[in-house]
Amino acid sequence: MISKKDIIDILKNIQYPGYSRDIISFGIVKDIHIDNNDVVLILSIKTDNHELINELKKNIQDKINSNLSSVNLKIDVDLDKVESNFQNNKISGINNILAVGSAKGGVGKSTVAINLAVELSKTNKVGFLDLDIYGPSLPLMVDEKETPEIVDQKLIPIEKYGMQLMSFGFLNQGDSPAIWRGPMVAKLTNQFFDNVDWKDLDILIIDLPPGTGDIQLTLAQKLALDGIIMVTTPQKIALEDVRKGSEMFKKVNVPISGIVENMSNFFLDGVVSSENNEKLINGSIKLQGIDNPIDIDDQGRFRIPLNFFDGPGGVSESERIAVPLWGSIPLNADLSLSIEKGEPFMLDDKDSVVYQEFVKISSSVKREFGLK
Repeated sequence: MISKKDIIDILKNIQYPGYSRDIISFGIVKDIHIDNNDVVLILSIKTDNHELINELKKNIQDKINSNLSSVNLKIDVDLDKVESNFQNNKISGINNILAVGSAKGGVGKSTVAINLAVELSKTNKVGFLDLDIYGPSLPLMVDEKETPEIVDQKLIPIEKYGMQLMSFGFLNQGDSPAIWRGPMVAKLTNQFFDNVDWKDLDILIIDLPPGTGDIQLTLAQKLALDGIIMVTTPQKIALEDVRKGSEMFKKVNVPISGIVENMSNFFLDGVVSSENNEKLINGSIKLQGIDNPIDIDDQGRFRIPLNFFDGPGGVSESERIAVPLWGSIPLNADLSLSIEKGEPFMLDDKDSVVYQEFVKISSSVKREFGLK
């Protein structure tokens, strides 16, 4: 006689599409009815993505049939909770919520997120939520060690650089590591949504941690995200993880608004001078290893673009998922140093390619979400 335990043991070997977790631990198996060899499996899925649902049903059917060939399996999907529980919750006082993610560590996602937030804050009311529980970077990026106040059981965001800021790093001061299992991480993530007193924001920027795990899933289930920006670097190894992240957010119906390529190249600026102080004329030079001639202006100034990280990059992902490439940010020492100093690069106007790229990305966000 087949038992529920038999069925559950089989289902534990089936992953939820796009994730490393099985469907039992995901909690989507609502009930199992068994009558002799007839098995009815009821799933509670918080998405109406038919492609995902059909993939999941096929995976279950194949796995059950390969282990229990005599079973007559019927799968029912309960979508009653889609409207009430999935991507339908807004945070009071926030008009738009935009996440910045990558699924890949080390691509400069937090640097992109904070500088985008700073640029947007020049004409809008902006909040910034650092959701990296294990490695929060916001306290370093804005040089802030203050602990948030609690008023009426709600955390009051730290205000600095014209923005409202919140991070686990403000609560867990010092060098103590966060050593928590997934359920605790999801619980704390919920606290940041439910128990922070954001004040009349035009947009909340959420800086996501790397990966496609509990925080990303909790975010997708908890909030009606208005969009996400995926950050990548040119290398193929980075792009592979970013693509997994893109697919995950597509499967949970989070709209991908744009792609940003970071560390896209490096500009070597210089000046050609004459020992005899002779006037230089406009022209160009051809350097070995550089495909195109390098232009020199009448002051002798030139700029050489160098690609340190070769690969398909942001253009490839933009074309693959039909989402615009909003910007390509070159490597820049001042950008890196600004993070170390806790003074975001975009605080002051600068005559640089990096500054103009952030302005360009910000303009795309403004158009997308109707901001000033």
